[in-house]
Amino acid sequence: MNPQCEIVEVVWLGQVEYQATWDLQNRLAAEIAGGTQAPILLLLEHPHTFTIGRRGGRDHVLWDEQQRAQAGVTLVEVDRGGDITYHGPGQLVGYPLLRLAAPDWQGERLPQADYVGYIRRLEEVLIQTLVAFDIQAGRRSGLTGVWVSADDVSSQPGKIASIGVKVDARGISRHGFALNVAPQMEYWQGIVACGLDDVRMAAIADLLTPTPPMEQVVQQAAISFGNVFGVELVWKDGLKRE
Repeated sequence: MNPQCEIVEVVWLGQVEYQATWDLQNRLAAEIAGGTQAPILLLLEHPHTFTIGRRGGRDHVLWDEQQRAQAGVTLVEVDRGGDITYHGPGQLVGYPLLRLAAPDWQGERLPQADYVGYIRRLEEVLIQTLVAFDIQAGRRSGLTGVWVSADDVSSQPGKIASIGVKVDARGISRHGFALNVAPQMEYWQGIVACGLDDVRMAAIADLLTPTPPMEQVVQQAAISFGNVFGVELVWKDGLKRE
């Protein structure tokens, strides 16, 4: 499955409140469906936020309201797939808004094979991004996301990137991926990450010293996205390709 586009705009937004970016996605998705906006990849960071997807529940929130307030965490229930996850400074978030369905497509749900294929491509984008920094990463059978191998500290593989998406009735994607670059990892203690009791979260900062700057990871993620999806990237306001 290829997105129905050859050029994708890319923009670095910096740190943006979750709700503001969700509203932006909804507006851009409507414009893409109407033909007034090109497909676009939003790259950004969020302030401390727990988001609960359609498969999640508040029983996976371990910090109560007072603890979340003390830690400066916002809790948001969203319309993406997946369970609960954490977003925060030091984590690269990517929201691709693409026209995944053919122009003459009609229906309420994208075919399952296309939906899963899209998720696998997002995983490949993240795997290629990490490989560019000499980090070997891959998938785990039956699970969504990207993982790094067990190490001397833990016998469990570590989840370094999470994915949760929505494809609307017009075939436009929204939401996307979150790659842990150098976030404050203690915030994961406030949730049952991804609804998995035994998950170990990992970050690039755990594996590389020095940790590459966010700008470098952003640039590489965009390059990997263009390669995996076979599209030309056009940078808009913000970070530029060198």
